[in-house]
Amino acid sequence: MVLLPLLCPCQESKLFARHLSDQDLVLESWESVRTVLGFLRAEIALGCEEKIQSSIKYLEFVHWKEKEEEEIIKLISSLGVVAMPIVARVRPVDLDAVKKVFISAVQFSTSNTDSCLSFGDELKTSAQEQVEYMLIEDEDTALVTADEEVKSQVKAGLSKIFSTLQLKLNKLSTELDCLSETTEKEVLQSLMDLYWLCNILAKMDLMKEFVLRWQNISNSILTIVQDQRLSSGIWVVKLKLLEVTGKVLDAVGYGNVILPTTSRVELLKIWLPFIRTVKPILDSKALEDEMFEHKIDEETCQNIEHSIISLVLALPSNDQANILTEWMKTEQVRFPDLSEAFEVWCFRTKAARRRLVVGFSKVGNPTLGLE
Repeated sequence: MVLLPLLCPCQESKLFARHLSDQDLVLESWESVRTVLGFLRAEIALGCEEKIQSSIKYLEFVHWKEKEEEEIIKLISSLGVVAMPIVARVRPVDLDAVKKVFISAVQFSTSNTDSCLSFGDELKTSAQEQVEYMLIEDEDTALVTADEEVKSQVKAGLSKIFSTLQLKLNKLSTELDCLSETTEKEVLQSLMDLYWLCNILAKMDLMKEFVLRWQNISNSILTIVQDQRLSSGIWVVKLKLLEVTGKVLDAVGYGNVILPTTSRVELLKIWLPFIRTVKPILDSKALEDEMFEHKIDEETCQNIEHSIISLVLALPSNDQANILTEWMKTEQVRFPDLSEAFEVWCFRTKAARRRLVVGFSKVGNPTLGLE
């Protein structure tokens, strides 16, 4: 039904008078939800039960805007049984229904849209947005995210996206000499799905699943995207790789995902060279060409840099020394800037040496510290 503009007070008064006197006034002749709300307010004040039912019937089958819904709920709060059709529409659903909808949305969000209709991507994006909205903190969220069936479905979705990414990357590797735009777009879509899934997994305490899978395929990803034949292309894919890796570094760097030292060192050794190489190139291309869209934003840069510093500082001092030495040998020392980590390492090293000297002094002088 097309909603018409609001009526002026004079027109609305005439229509309301006709509404009260004309028993045959059909619902379709009413102008808008806003007009009917005006009727309902007056009907409640006048105690016109038959007209109240008519207004309720109209409101039951039309779409409301958010502000109108709040007003409707206030108006019907005192109407009792007669307002049940509307109450049924705004009543919270039970937890089982929420869980079913959430699982369905996750399944669609992690599906391969190749087999969907032409508007499948738009529906998928919408489903992903709604999954994120459903995970906004409230009483029901914790109950849904803690459910084992829900977790199982999310893990299945994660596995599906990683499998799709590997298939698309393999396809990309076979087309290095003659890369198709379609294949590049497919790889990008898988990375975008993974980036979205990071936000979901972080809220469900499942980010470790993501990190372990990402680390397992990191070398194969970089072998393909760093092939010489792709050195001057697929910038949008390389940008999205930076962003997804940033999520992984954030999770590990701030202790949300606990990995052994060897895994953390390996993560840095794999991705630091890529980050150092790609980011300056993207910046340079953005300066040369105003139409170049694939520039990493400042917030993402800061998050990646801070995550790497946290990661480095949590490593054994010898591993820190190796990473800092490698960092200072490269031309690209501006990003990530590990100066803070270097300063802390220097301070800790001197402090450690002082403690060692004091320790030796105490061993050589049994009376030291006994007074």
